Amino acid sequence: MTLNIPFDNSYARLPAGFYTRQDPAPVKAPSLIAWNAALAAELGITGTPDAATFAGNATPHGAAPLAQLYAGHQFGNYNPQLGDGRALLLGEVIDTTGTRRDIQLKGSGPTPYSRNGDGRAALGPVLREYVVSEAMHALGIPTTRALAATRTGQEVIRERPLPGAVLTRVASSHIRVGTFQVFAARQQYADLQTLFDYTVDRHYPGVTSPTDLLRAVATRQAQLIAAWLSVGFIHGVMNTDNCSLSGETIDYGPCAFMDTYNPETKFSSIDRMGRYSYAAQADIIVWNMAQLATALVPLMPDDDKAIAEFTEILHGMGDTIRAEWLTRFAAKIGISDPTPEDAPLIGELLVLMDGQQADFTNTFRALGDGTARDQFTDPTAFDAWEAQWKPRLDAQAQAPVALMQRTNPAIIPRNHRIEQMIAAAEAGDDSLFHRLNAAYANPYDAPEADADLRRPPLPDERVRATFCGT
Repeated sequence: MTLNIPFDNSYARLPAGFYTRQDPAPVKAPSLIAWNAALAAELGITGTPDAATFAGNATPHGAAPLAQLYAGHQFGNYNPQLGDGRALLLGEVIDTTGTRRDIQLKGSGPTPYSRNGDGRAALGPVLREYVVSEAMHALGIPTTRALAATRTGQEVIRERPLPGAVLTRVASSHIRVGTFQVFAARQQYADLQTLFDYTVDRHYPGVTSPTDLLRAVATRQAQLIAAWLSVGFIHGVMNTDNCSLSGETIDYGPCAFMDTYNPETKFSSIDRMGRYSYAAQADIIVWNMAQLATALVPLMPDDDKAIAEFTEILHGMGDTIRAEWLTRFAAKIGISDPTPEDAPLIGELLVLMDGQQADFTNTFRALGDGTARDQFTDPTAFDAWEAQWKPRLDAQAQAPVALMQRTNPAIIPRNHRIEQMIAAAEAGDDSLFHRLNAAYANPYDAPEADADLRRPPLPDERVRATFCGT
């Protein structure tokens, strides 16, 4: 049955300066690794998937391939022109819920924004993003999704020759903070207004002013960061060009999940100063929203009023993040009706976990299983904390165990398993890739057969650095 994707491409109808139209570059020998049939059904896609379409060798009917323009701050330094250097937006569909969603090829060849890069992706980063983004979706965290992964049959040259691949990614949109930045910096205010109108219409119906847009985006981002923190997720490269206006997790490069709890944990090989470490993410998202605010100022009739209103929103983000954090972490320890007085109890547990090198995921899961004491090198230290915790649980009506079991995953994409998967796939064995996808699809109910995937890494399995793959 012929593949049918019901495209309706609104971004391609924006002014030509928003993008560059081009087709993906064909590859040598495409072969399909994975096809997300459930997601395809959500998108209204019918028919049989073929490797040629999702490797870029055949452009599907109705597509309007284009590389999007944007700028961005990378590790705090402004780059005036970035854009899709190795990705192409094939087009958009209206899914079965009536939501417009992008379908993008990542690793589809060079574009005018490639900055001398080859525009390709290695197999490892493609499989990492596929597995982790789908796991994040299963965890209930807003994220881009993976529709397909395809081998190209040709190598890419990074530190060494690596097998190439293309990821087909689905997003609510690929509008970024950096998309606003590029038009503001160029003083293309008519295009900036067009982008504002398009973003509001697509993501925030009812918003009428830049102030309202900033407030809405900041709220979504505060909720997203709290969700990341609650599962020990570290994005690794929170540049403004990797910050989506829709409030989704986007651009999985050197991402990773913590094993042993340490708030200063970082994995990205290029984050030498810890700018995007686990605990820093709450501050960085405020910084990113400040860059969005700066880009929105030209759309306000009064600069002084804009600065005052935007500053108030940005200053309030800390309270919003803390409130979201409290709700999520209180639930992780079984408290359904948290008050600010519960924050020290949560904080004391985290300090204890840090000092005792307790595993983040397994410790919280063990609270609901009644085995958390075993996660600590000095169990008596946990006993002292438990003596404060139990009376707090007894003071509420809701049963805490069920709450903890549905908020604390039993299984996450552990870094050493991801690296094992990549090594196996590079050698031609995709079985671990498929096993991990299946296991992470039900993170709150891991069967005994997947007990090995819950185990923290042994000393010689620890992953200390992850890489973007560009």
